[in-house]
Amino acid sequence: MLLMLIVVLLTGAFAAWFTERWSALAPRWVAILTLSIEVLLMFALWTQAELATDLPLAWFADLYLPWITRFGIGFHLAMDGLSLLLIALTVLLGFMAVSSSWTEIKHRQGFYFFNLLFCLAGTVGVFLAVDLFLFFFSWELMIIPMYFLISIWGHENRTYAAIKFVIFTQGSSLLLLLSIVAFALIQHHNGGVLSFDYFELLNTKLEPNVAFWLMLGFFIPFCVKLPAVPFHTWLADAHTQAPTGASVILAGIMLKTGAYGLLRFVIPLFPDAASQFAPIAMLLGTISVLYGAILAFAQTDLKRLIAYTSISHMGFILLGIFSWNLFALQGSVITLLAHGVSAAALFMIAGALQERLHTRELSLMGGLWGPLPRLAALALFFSVASLGLPGLGNFMGELLVLLGAFTVNPILTCVTVLALILAPVYALNMIQKVFYGPLTQESPGADCSRREWLSLGILAIATICLGISAQTVLNLSSFSLKLEMQHFIETAQK
Repeated sequence: MLLMLIVVLLTGAFAAWFTERWSALAPRWVAILTLSIEVLLMFALWTQAELATDLPLAWFADLYLPWITRFGIGFHLAMDGLSLLLIALTVLLGFMAVSSSWTEIKHRQGFYFFNLLFCLAGTVGVFLAVDLFLFFFSWELMIIPMYFLISIWGHENRTYAAIKFVIFTQGSSLLLLLSIVAFALIQHHNGGVLSFDYFELLNTKLEPNVAFWLMLGFFIPFCVKLPAVPFHTWLADAHTQAPTGASVILAGIMLKTGAYGLLRFVIPLFPDAASQFAPIAMLLGTISVLYGAILAFAQTDLKRLIAYTSISHMGFILLGIFSWNLFALQGSVITLLAHGVSAAALFMIAGALQERLHTRELSLMGGLWGPLPRLAALALFFSVASLGLPGLGNFMGELLVLLGAFTVNPILTCVTVLALILAPVYALNMIQKVFYGPLTQESPGADCSRREWLSLGILAIATICLGISAQTVLNLSSFSLKLEMQHFIETAQK
């Protein structure tokens, strides 16, 4: 069933491409059908997770197939609670990406939905792969389709943004590949067996200097994808120029792969080096939180504003991961999900406004609450969710991160709290400029369509559920996080 999660998306991608010959509308429905099958598969895996909670291992689904056996590379997939949650987020936001592309994409729809589904397949592969070479292979699979989504269906400076995206992500991927190969060769030198399997590499003994440089070789590519300061400059350009569906995937899913890599690989594989590096990583997290919030306030382009808020929220996640205690880790996981939902919704609203007004400039907007009351209400809801209103998902995640980080580094945590003042400033300033004041557009268009109302309504319900029923998420992810923490403690004591 794990393999089917990827195969269904790949099959759907090719089907969407070829059905364009019969009807221009067919690729959309193929994408919807493909994601609906993914939901059924997810439901089956969810049931399996519920039944497996009393097992001694956190991994409740596993698949191993021989691949390149001569070099110790296997097609090894496995799923735990963390993977399940992130794949569920991927499928949910896949629907949202299709929905937001429904009327925006008017040419080469088959190839567009091919790239969209192919990108989702690569992302699911990243969340399932427990062979490091397979992980890298999946990591690359999601980058190339995103390049095409930005460069073909993007806005005025799409070529520049797409090339910048590829340079940052592919350049850092090369570093990741070198680090993976070096790590496997060292393990081969120590144990006599060449393997890229995650579980065999977990207990590899490394010299401190070697471990530190290898850890950096993993840390930098994941921070580029997160992104964290100073590796963030590609994000605002990519978001600004990408079509709405690509922005939904970028903000809601692809950024999460960087955080997943830090959680899954960097700290478990290099516990001592990560522990020594933690103060620097937490400092980068704090800088990202404040820098993103300040830059968001200074933006005049709506999509750039939302992009910089993502950098700020990802800083919370970096801070929480390197605090490495259960409160902070669980807070990071909830923030991953909550930010994925709220940021995707805000980009969908930005796309809807751009489709109606043909501009993203805040100075050309204003007074839209009257003609667009439902869209305005939804924008206000997701803005206050993004700034961390109590009772919603972002609040719960950031609160747990701060509680966990305070026990590790009180000074950095207190500085990070300043973001709780800056977030309302940029969020409410955005609402003020877009929806209040005199009406600047003579014909702002119609209010939310049924499709937009349904899509954003589902995301609103998900945000509320994450806030008031976070325990469900905590129950599902806590077992995996506890096992990783236990491995970290045992390794550090040796």
